[in-house]
Amino acid sequence: MSRAAIADAISLAWGLVVSVGVYAAVRCVQFFVYPDPNPAAPAWSAHAGYFWRVWTVAYAGGMAAFVVRLVARGHVEAAARGLVAAVYAAAVLLGLQVVFFP
Repeated sequence: MSRAAIADAISLAWGLVVSVGVYAAVRCVQFFVYPDPNPAAPAWSAHAGYFWRVWTVAYAGGMAAFVVRLVARGHVEAAARGLVAAVYAAAVLLGLQVVFFP
């Protein structure tokens, strides 16, 4: 596998990990700012919080993947080592969000 393909894979992984971490952070903020309505009351809304959270974090993950791709061109090993810590951080953030801000 070429070095460029490895850098592409690492940047994609960074984008996915950033999306998970940002989702947890955005959900925590929205828990306090915009409390969810009773789920039995509205049938469907185009402005549902989950829908917009998913698109927002997908956009943030895409931006992160692009930035990491630019940085990882010359530092593939460092980007891969940092990814390990980022996975743990995103898992902790998501776990805390699930427990305290469902």
